[in-house]
Amino acid sequence: MKTVLITGATSGIGQACARLFAQHKYQVILCGRREDRLAELQDELAPLTNVCTLNFDVSKKQAVANAISSLPEAFLPIDILINNAGNAHGFDPIYSGHDADWDAMIDTNVKGLLYVSKEVIPQMMARKSGHIINIGSVAGKEVYPKGNVYCASKFAVDALNQGMRMDLAEFGIRVGAIHPGMVETEFSEVRFKGDKERAAKVYEGVDALQPEDIADIIYFVVSRPNHINITDLVVLCAAQTSATTVHRS
Repeated sequence: MKTVLITGATSGIGQACARLFAQHKYQVILCGRREDRLAELQDELAPLTNVCTLNFDVSKKQAVANAISSLPEAFLPIDILINNAGNAHGFDPIYSGHDADWDAMIDTNVKGLLYVSKEVIPQMMARKSGHIINIGSVAGKEVYPKGNVYCASKFAVDALNQGMRMDLAEFGIRVGAIHPGMVETEFSEVRFKGDKERAAKVYEGVDALQPEDIADIIYFVVSRPNHINITDLVVLCAAQTSATTVHRS
Protein backbone atom coordinates (compact mmCIF):
# COMPACT_ATOMS: atom_id res chain seq x y z
CA MET A 1 0.00 0.00 0.00
CA LYS A 2 1.44 3.36 -1.04
CA THR A 3 1.54 6.38 1.26
CA VAL A 4 0.74 10.00 0.39
CA LEU A 5 1.52 13.02 2.59
CA ILE A 6 -0.71 16.04 1.99
CA THR A 7 -0.10 19.48 3.45
CA GLY A 8 -3.04 21.84 3.92
CA ALA A 9 -5.30 18.80 4.14
CA THR A 10 -8.08 20.38 6.21
CA SER A 11 -9.82 22.27 3.40
CA GLY A 12 -10.06 22.84 -0.34
CA ILE A 13 -7.74 20.99 -2.69
CA GLY A 14 -5.87 19.23 0.11
CA GLN A 15 -9.05 17.84 1.62
CA ALA A 16 -10.31 16.72 -1.78
CA CYS A 17 -6.99 14.95 -2.40
CA ALA A 18 -7.20 13.20 0.96
CA ARG A 19 -10.65 11.84 0.14
CA LEU A 20 -9.73 10.72 -3.36
CA PHE A 21 -6.47 9.01 -2.40
CA ALA A 22 -8.21 7.29 0.51
CA GLN A 23 -10.84 5.97 -1.90
CA HIS A 24 -8.00 4.54 -3.99
CA LYS A 25 -6.61 2.81 -0.88
CA TYR A 26 -3.51 4.91 -0.35
CA GLN A 27 -2.41 5.39 3.23
CA VAL A 28 -2.87 9.10 3.90
CA ILE A 29 -0.90 11.43 6.13
CA LEU A 30 -3.02 14.51 6.77
CA CYS A 31 -1.12 17.67 7.70
CA GLY A 32 -2.72 20.90 8.86
CA ARG A 33 -2.93 23.63 11.48
CA ARG A 34 -6.54 23.02 12.56
CA GLU A 35 -6.55 20.02 14.85
CA ASP A 36 -10.34 19.76 15.02
CA ARG A 37 -10.63 19.51 11.25
CA LEU A 38 -7.83 16.95 11.11
CA ALA A 39 -9.71 14.80 13.62
CA GLU A 40 -12.97 15.08 11.68
CA LEU A 41 -11.30 14.12 8.41
CA GLN A 42 -9.48 11.23 10.05
CA ASP A 43 -12.79 9.87 11.36
CA GLU A 44 -14.31 10.21 7.88
CA LEU A 45 -11.49 8.42 6.08
CA ALA A 46 -10.57 5.75 8.63
CA PRO A 47 -13.15 3.26 7.28
CA LEU A 48 -11.44 3.49 3.88
CA THR A 49 -7.73 3.31 4.66
CA ASN A 50 -4.99 3.86 7.23
CA VAL A 51 -4.85 7.51 8.31
CA CYS A 52 -2.25 9.48 10.27
CA THR A 53 -2.62 13.14 11.25
CA LEU A 54 0.16 15.67 11.85
CA ASN A 55 -0.85 18.97 13.44
CA PHE A 56 1.68 21.67 12.55
CA ASP A 57 2.23 24.91 10.64
CA VAL A 58 4.43 24.44 7.55
CA SER A 59 5.98 27.88 8.08
CA LYS A 60 7.57 26.74 11.37
CA LYS A 61 10.78 24.90 10.45
CA GLN A 62 11.28 23.01 13.71
CA ALA A 63 7.61 22.07 13.95
CA VAL A 64 7.83 20.57 10.45
CA ALA A 65 10.91 18.55 11.36
CA ASN A 66 9.42 17.35 14.65
CA ALA A 67 6.12 16.33 13.08
CA ILE A 68 7.53 14.39 10.15
CA SER A 69 10.16 12.67 12.31
CA SER A 70 7.33 11.47 14.58
CA LEU A 71 5.63 9.46 11.83
CA PRO A 72 4.93 5.84 12.79
CA GLU A 73 7.00 3.26 10.94
CA ALA A 74 3.82 1.93 9.31
CA PHE A 75 3.45 5.20 7.35
CA LEU A 76 6.97 5.10 5.93
CA PRO A 77 8.24 5.39 3.31
CA ILE A 78 6.32 8.35 1.85
CA ASP A 79 5.68 7.61 -1.82
CA ILE A 80 3.92 10.86 -2.78
CA LEU A 81 4.27 14.35 -1.35
CA ILE A 82 1.58 16.90 -2.23
CA ASN A 83 2.84 20.37 -1.30
CA ASN A 84 -0.59 21.97 -1.17
CA ALA A 85 -0.47 24.29 1.87
CA GLY A 86 -0.59 27.92 0.79
CA ASN A 87 -2.43 31.17 1.24
CA ALA A 88 -3.13 34.64 -0.07
CA HIS A 89 -3.38 37.53 2.38
CA GLY A 90 -4.62 40.91 1.32
CA PHE A 91 -5.27 42.48 -2.06
CA ASP A 92 -3.37 45.76 -1.96
CA PRO A 93 -1.09 47.68 -4.29
CA ILE A 94 2.58 47.28 -3.40
CA TYR A 95 2.80 50.72 -1.78
CA SER A 96 0.13 49.97 0.81
CA GLY A 97 0.68 46.27 1.42
CA HIS A 98 1.18 45.00 4.95
CA ASP A 99 4.39 43.39 6.17
CA ALA A 100 2.46 40.74 8.09
CA ASP A 101 0.60 39.71 4.93
CA TRP A 102 3.85 39.51 2.95
CA ASP A 103 5.49 37.40 5.64
CA ALA A 104 2.50 35.05 5.85
CA MET A 105 2.55 34.38 2.10
CA ILE A 106 6.30 33.98 1.74
CA ASP A 107 6.65 31.91 4.91
CA THR A 108 3.92 29.46 3.89
CA ASN A 109 3.96 29.39 0.09
CA VAL A 110 7.73 29.34 -0.34
CA LYS A 111 9.55 28.50 2.89
CA GLY A 112 6.89 26.06 4.04
CA LEU A 113 7.11 24.14 0.78
CA LEU A 114 10.89 23.97 1.23
CA TYR A 115 10.76 22.89 4.88
CA VAL A 116 8.38 20.00 4.18
CA SER A 117 10.20 18.91 1.03
CA LYS A 118 13.55 18.86 2.79
CA GLU A 119 12.19 16.45 5.41
CA VAL A 120 10.66 14.08 2.86
CA ILE A 121 13.16 14.09 -0.01
CA PRO A 122 16.04 12.20 1.70
CA GLN A 123 14.06 8.99 2.13
CA MET A 124 12.90 9.23 -1.51
CA MET A 125 16.53 9.65 -2.60
CA ALA A 126 17.60 6.66 -0.51
CA ARG A 127 15.26 4.30 -2.31
CA LYS A 128 15.44 6.12 -5.67
CA SER A 129 11.69 6.48 -5.92
CA GLY A 130 9.02 9.05 -5.16
CA HIS A 131 6.74 11.70 -6.62
CA ILE A 132 6.39 15.33 -5.53
CA ILE A 133 3.45 17.48 -6.61
CA ASN A 134 3.75 21.22 -5.96
CA ILE A 135 0.54 23.24 -6.04
CA GLY A 136 1.26 26.53 -7.77
CA SER A 137 -1.20 28.93 -9.37
CA VAL A 138 -1.96 30.75 -12.58
CA ALA A 139 -0.64 33.66 -10.47
CA GLY A 140 2.75 31.98 -10.79
CA LYS A 141 2.55 32.39 -14.55
CA GLU A 142 0.98 35.87 -14.85
CA VAL A 143 1.24 38.85 -12.50
CA TYR A 144 -1.94 40.84 -11.98
CA PRO A 145 -2.70 44.19 -10.30
CA LYS A 146 -2.63 44.00 -6.49
CA GLY A 147 -1.31 40.43 -6.70
CA ASN A 148 2.34 41.49 -6.25
CA VAL A 149 3.67 39.40 -3.33
CA TYR A 150 1.21 36.54 -3.75
CA CYS A 151 2.20 36.31 -7.41
CA ALA A 152 5.88 36.50 -6.44
CA SER A 153 5.44 33.59 -4.04
CA LYS A 154 3.78 31.48 -6.72
CA PHE A 155 6.42 32.41 -9.30
CA ALA A 156 8.86 31.06 -6.70
CA VAL A 157 6.90 27.80 -6.52
CA ASP A 158 7.18 27.54 -10.31
CA ALA A 159 10.95 28.05 -10.11
CA LEU A 160 11.38 25.64 -7.20
CA ASN A 161 9.38 23.02 -9.07
CA GLN A 162 11.76 23.28 -12.01
CA GLY A 163 14.82 23.25 -9.76
CA MET A 164 13.60 20.22 -7.80
CA ARG A 165 12.97 18.32 -11.01
CA MET A 166 16.50 19.01 -12.26
CA ASP A 167 18.16 18.11 -8.97
CA LEU A 168 16.15 14.96 -8.25
CA ALA A 169 15.85 13.29 -11.67
CA GLU A 170 19.02 11.25 -11.11
CA PHE A 171 17.36 9.70 -8.05
CA GLY A 172 14.29 8.53 -9.94
CA ILE A 173 12.06 11.09 -8.22
CA ARG A 174 9.34 12.62 -10.35
CA VAL A 175 8.44 16.28 -9.71
CA GLY A 176 5.58 18.26 -11.19
CA ALA A 177 3.40 21.29 -10.53
CA ILE A 178 -0.31 21.92 -10.96
CA HIS A 179 -1.18 25.59 -11.46
CA PRO A 180 -4.92 26.14 -10.95
CA GLY A 181 -6.86 29.21 -11.88
CA MET A 182 -10.09 30.07 -10.09
CA VAL A 183 -10.99 27.28 -7.65
CA GLU A 184 -13.99 27.74 -5.36
CA THR A 185 -12.45 27.20 -1.92
CA GLU A 186 -11.78 29.27 1.21
CA PHE A 187 -9.01 31.05 -0.74
CA SER A 188 -10.86 34.33 -1.28
CA GLU A 189 -12.30 34.36 2.22
CA VAL A 190 -8.76 34.18 3.62
CA ARG A 191 -7.48 36.79 1.18
CA PHE A 192 -10.26 39.20 2.16
CA LYS A 193 -9.80 38.67 5.91
CA GLY A 194 -13.01 36.74 6.47
CA ASP A 195 -15.26 39.01 4.38
CA LYS A 196 -17.57 36.27 3.08
CA GLU A 197 -19.72 38.62 0.99
CA ARG A 198 -16.71 39.97 -0.89
CA ALA A 199 -15.29 36.47 -1.28
CA ALA A 200 -18.55 35.13 -2.70
CA LYS A 201 -18.53 37.78 -5.44
CA VAL A 202 -15.30 36.33 -6.84
CA TYR A 203 -17.22 33.26 -7.99
CA GLU A 204 -20.50 34.91 -9.04
CA GLY A 205 -21.64 34.04 -12.54
CA VAL A 206 -18.83 31.55 -13.07
CA ASP A 207 -18.81 27.76 -13.13
CA ALA A 208 -15.51 27.77 -11.27
CA LEU A 209 -13.18 24.85 -10.75
CA GLN A 210 -13.91 22.77 -7.68
CA PRO A 211 -11.31 21.23 -5.35
CA GLU A 212 -12.35 17.78 -6.59
CA ASP A 213 -11.42 18.79 -10.15
CA ILE A 214 -7.84 19.48 -9.10
CA ALA A 215 -7.69 16.34 -6.96
CA ASP A 216 -8.74 14.28 -10.00
CA ILE A 217 -5.94 15.83 -12.04
CA ILE A 218 -3.36 15.24 -9.31
CA TYR A 219 -4.39 11.59 -9.03
CA PHE A 220 -4.12 11.21 -12.80
CA VAL A 221 -0.62 12.71 -12.78
CA VAL A 222 0.75 10.50 -10.01
CA SER A 223 -0.85 7.34 -11.38
CA ARG A 224 0.98 7.50 -14.71
CA PRO A 225 3.64 4.83 -15.36
CA ASN A 226 7.04 5.57 -13.84
CA HIS A 227 8.59 6.61 -17.17
CA ILE A 228 6.06 9.47 -17.50
CA ASN A 229 6.43 12.74 -15.62
CA ILE A 230 3.81 15.45 -16.17
CA THR A 231 5.91 18.39 -15.10
CA ASP A 232 3.86 21.58 -15.45
CA LEU A 233 0.12 21.89 -15.88
CA VAL A 234 -2.04 25.04 -15.90
CA VAL A 235 -5.73 24.36 -15.25
CA LEU A 236 -8.47 26.96 -15.77
CA CYS A 237 -12.24 26.71 -15.79
CA ALA A 238 -13.71 27.18 -19.25
CA ALA A 239 -14.87 30.72 -18.42
CA GLN A 240 -11.40 31.89 -17.38
CA THR A 241 -8.95 32.81 -20.13
CA SER A 242 -6.16 34.44 -18.08
CA ALA A 243 -5.34 35.31 -14.49
CA THR A 244 -7.63 38.33 -14.69
CA THR A 245 -10.08 37.61 -17.53
CA VAL A 246 -13.24 35.73 -16.60
CA HIS A 247 -16.46 35.61 -18.65
CA ARG A 248 -19.41 35.80 -16.27
CA SER A 249 -22.97 34.83 -17.08
